[in-house]
Amino acid sequence: MAIPPKRLPPLNSLRAFVAAARHLSLAKAADELAVTPGAVSQQIKQLEDHLGCALFRRTNRQLLLTDEGQACLPGLLEAFERMHEALREIARVGQDGRLTVSVAPSLASKWLVPRLDRFTALYPEIDVLVSASMALADFESEDIDCAIRYGAGRYPGLVVEKLMAESVVPVCSPSLLKDKKALKTPADLAHFTLLHDDSPDLDPSCPDWRMWLRAAGIEHIGARRGLRFNQSSLVVEAAISGRGVALAKARLAADDIRAGRLVTLFNVKQPIQFAYYFVAPPAKSALKRVQLFRKWLADEIAREK
Repeated sequence: MAIPPKRLPPLNSLRAFVAAARHLSLAKAADELAVTPGAVSQQIKQLEDHLGCALFRRTNRQLLLTDEGQACLPGLLEAFERMHEALREIARVGQDGRLTVSVAPSLASKWLVPRLDRFTALYPEIDVLVSASMALADFESEDIDCAIRYGAGRYPGLVVEKLMAESVVPVCSPSLLKDKKALKTPADLAHFTLLHDDSPDLDPSCPDWRMWLRAAGIEHIGARRGLRFNQSSLVVEAAISGRGVALAKARLAADDIRAGRLVTLFNVKQPIQFAYYFVAPPAKSALKRVQLFRKWLADEIAREK
């Protein structure tokens, strides 16, 4: 037998040899590889020419391995199995490990975190790190996979998908409705503390109390009085504790309204322009764990409709 050259033979010829050697049949090897028996025979001949030795002894009834064929088969079987395992590892890359999600603190505490147990139950192999920050995620300098952003949806260079719209509703604790001065009309707000959301959203369509009262035709109430908070979640929590009446973002208050910790007032709901968006760099959006999280978000939102 000639010493095999350092240059590897074509992969197809090795696959043909391994398949034929396992089955000891050109026909069965051809079925496995979805080619003709003639193509398998040709590939094996090419390999034998490359190696300078015969790998099979062909008889009228069967195909037998030569000593050289028997010697190289175990190593090739192992090599192909290792290649398959390497490809399986590639498929798993991006699914296991840690998923880092950037999200504003209010959305994290009032919407995302209460639902995360359902994601971890579905995908226990993914460890979720919620990075709650008022600042926008810097995907170039921070190790962040994806983000949920509240804004106008213009994020150049990123994969962007609108998740859910937002609106503003007046809410309060049910305990305030037991007050002698009932909250039946917007004019009754004169007797209650106003809770102000001063979070830096920069949404011109989102009303503050001054805008809301003016739209309701109420001019005798001081729109700036009351308590002020720099995060939307704090406004909701203050309303739950009975501190006053809030103009709350409906998505952030939805769970508390369903649970009876808050009630909506005056049957008024004002849609606003800003919404919640899933964003990720194109490379990160292709990761399996990011795709799974993105689909899970869509499923969670669909549950609420």
